[in-house]
Amino acid sequence: MIDVVTLAAELISIPSPTGQEALVVDFVARLLIGRGWNVTVQEVTEGRSNVWASRSGGGVTLSTHLDTVPPFVSARLEGDRLYGRGSCDAKGIAAAMIAAADGLVVTGEPRVDLLFVVGEEKNSEGARAANLLPATSRFLINGEPTESRLASGAKGSLRVILRTHGREAHSAYPHLGQSALDPMLELLPQLRTLRLPTDPVLGDSTANIGVVRAGTEANIVPGAAEAELMVRIVGDVDVIKRTLEAWVAGRAEIEYGSFIPPQLFHTVPGFDVAPVAYTSDIPLLSRWGTPLLFGPGSIHVAHTLEEHVPVPELRAAVDTYQRLARTLLTG
Repeated sequence: MIDVVTLAAELISIPSPTGQEALVVDFVARLLIGRGWNVTVQEVTEGRSNVWASRSGGGVTLSTHLDTVPPFVSARLEGDRLYGRGSCDAKGIAAAMIAAADGLVVTGEPRVDLLFVVGEEKNSEGARAANLLPATSRFLINGEPTESRLASGAKGSLRVILRTHGREAHSAYPHLGQSALDPMLELLPQLRTLRLPTDPVLGDSTANIGVVRAGTEANIVPGAAEAELMVRIVGDVDVIKRTLEAWVAGRAEIEYGSFIPPQLFHTVPGFDVAPVAYTSDIPLLSRWGTPLLFGPGSIHVAHTLEEHVPVPELRAAVDTYQRLARTLLTG
């Protein structure tokens, strides 16, 4: 039997920020091979791979991501909480999935696959690549911290980059230049005033200014400025784009980055259900079956220095993944 807390701590203790997942991928692949799984390691980019483990196929795939956001935070157990980077997003989930799938196999249910991808925290390169694999599962249970409730749906996301340009000059003579920050600083405060779409299930669209860059030195009038935005989408992305373009009105260049649409998920009677505001890899894994979203832990502590998962919830997730898989396989 796999102890889910011990395995989660081992996974957390391997640094794997997006782009540097090789060590944790190797650990997971070797673990599964050692336990008799048929393992495919799919290269995504040089030195970065997805892990697909199967037995007989044709059933349910449990999937989550192995990359994390920086900085690395080592595992530590305090009382009934397991802390560390990835404890809830999503290495604790990966550990629960491995323990659940292994337990299903031991008790005679081989129709379960495991899929662990890289790159989810940046541009979901791993999921895009995984959708090219010859998947046979009928259901996909994706793992994100849903507070142990089945997600009824999830918002989509759109990355947006704004760029403004000026003319550099010595800061002692600012009148000789033109600051690229001036139009950017006029634009950004207006973002919160935009009327964005709402949805009765998923709630409001939201927009976040995540990164602002400008200039090269404090004593140089900045010649270029850039802002990266993340819009959480609940409906038609074209409506969002038209709203943003009307807001900018030619005052900045707009570049659209990665886009994941909003989605509604399959749910199962007898399990608590609620929508989530974040985006998962599910829309990019369409070949892996009818999607569900479930995981222990809370998104409210993910990406923070106090990221953690309650140990009782982590242990309970092993049983929940097994119950979900059995229900889907017999339904």
